[in-house]
Amino acid sequence: MLLEIVSPEGHLFKGEVTSVTVPGVNGEFQMLNHHANIVSILAAGDIKVEVSDFKSNNSFGGKFVKSDKDQKFLLSVNSGTLEMKDNKVIILVD
Repeated sequence: MLLEIVSPEGHLFKGEVTSVTVPGVNGEFQMLNHHANIVSILAAGDIKVEVSDFKSNNSFGGKFVKSDKDQKFLLSVNSGTLEMKDNKVIILVD
């Protein structure tokens, strides 16, 4: 699925991913390929991106931390909104 993460500073990430785990206001949840359409508000926490070949926008790559346990990259956020539709996830964060 295609993931796009955007902040007021610019595009933080855009690319194909295996899964995305986000801190929803009612708890953490994960989206996999062909997940049902969803719109959600995000709470403070980590967005976990599972991707085989991580390529962040060079100027924002330092915002992501590689997990020691697996092939996930973590991005800490204060809040945000998410939309998944037609196998594309767009996350707006601050």
